[in-house]
Amino acid sequence: MNFQILSKILLQDLDEIKNQYDNILERANRSIRVCRNLLTTFKKEILYKEFQTIKEEIKFFKETKQIPLTNLIYFSEIHSFEVQFPKGNKDDQLKFIKKKINKLNRFFLINIDFGRYINSGATHFDKEYYTRDYLETFHIITSKFYFQDPEFCTPRDMLLGKYKAYDSLVFYLDEKKFQIRKGLNGKPKTTKPIEKIQWPFSNTDYVELLYALCAKGLGRQDNQGIMNVSKKLQQIFDFTPKDIYKTFQEIKNRKNSRTLFLDQLSTSLLIEMDKSEE
Repeated sequence: MNFQILSKILLQDLDEIKNQYDNILERANRSIRVCRNLLTTFKKEILYKEFQTIKEEIKFFKETKQIPLTNLIYFSEIHSFEVQFPKGNKDDQLKFIKKKINKLNRFFLINIDFGRYINSGATHFDKEYYTRDYLETFHIITSKFYFQDPEFCTPRDMLLGKYKAYDSLVFYLDEKKFQIRKGLNGKPKTTKPIEKIQWPFSNTDYVELLYALCAKGLGRQDNQGIMNVSKKLQQIFDFTPKDIYKTFQEIKNRKNSRTLFLDQLSTSLLIEMDKSEE
């Protein structure tokens, strides 16, 4: 089983969910579901097949497992936060966010040594932190049980997941606070919508252009992924793409030109240039 490919597919699924669902609770629920499914798959494989080396075990618990685990914790926290979030009063909402941020800061303070270890890039405790042989010596110290099993957890892999998830959660809360302050009850002030341009081409043409723009560097400065760039393009074009990743694979498997739409654009532009010179 290729753990890296499954993790990459998960990230694509999470991007698809983000692109399809604006409601944060719906997005969180669906994201939690796919993360749990992958963790279950990982667990079955780990229990069935032993690691060949300690280095391989460390890599799995320190890196590979962290992809679904961190996202599971992140979206679980967001779901819990949004369910309890005050609905009416702006001041109450800001107080609620402040209380949550203070709680996260206490977590970072309590685990300041572990945070320094992570941020420094140190590896000298990796064997004790990210293998299962030291569970009796280095006990699991996290209080919440998102997805724990002595045969599928190490002394610090859950703590690492929480640390990374909480780091992202701070940014989420800061953005939430910003939206509340500039809008009404957490909803941004309405502005006149931009009139979109009708997309007259096919879904495949859209995906080809999207990947070409990203390959050229569009969104790179802001670390925008394919789905984020697509969402921005949908604010311009009156078009909702379908099966972006699957369509891209089909484009890659073309027998003739794999850049058919881009070739047509180039030809059309050259014809227009020739006309203007007549």
